[in-house]
Amino acid sequence: MDIIFVHELKVETLIGVYPWERNVAQTIQLDLEVALPTSRACQTDNFEDALDYALIVQRISETLSQQHFSLLEALAAHIAQIILTEFKSPWVKVSVAKLGAIRGVKKLGVCIERRSEEASSILNGDRTELNPSVS
Repeated sequence: MDIIFVHELKVETLIGVYPWERNVAQTIQLDLEVALPTSRACQTDNFEDALDYALIVQRISETLSQQHFSLLEALAAHIAQIILTEFKSPWVKVSVAKLGAIRGVKKLGVCIERRSEEASSILNGDRTELNPSVS
């Protein structure tokens, strides 16, 4: 499996359960590991066969500028779903951290891994969902 990564992406967003957190944007840090849908880019050296890092970062930034999340867990799951569906990744790992949210703690957060339904079916040996002619 080929994986691209984006580390230490910092984004301003509304995140949290306390009333003040609904009005004051906080800086969060994201780390992403995204499995490539194919290894074609490795073979062709063609940008059109690759995932566009900048487009992924742009999409995440747009989402976080428009939406409020109460929990880091929900934010991470939402980003994972975007990567899986819009960028056709079979697997993604998303880490999200609040910076300096608690005195004495540099960052705190959550790390989740998700697989696309198709990838999960393949890993479980069920290829009929992807190709009905296989039995």
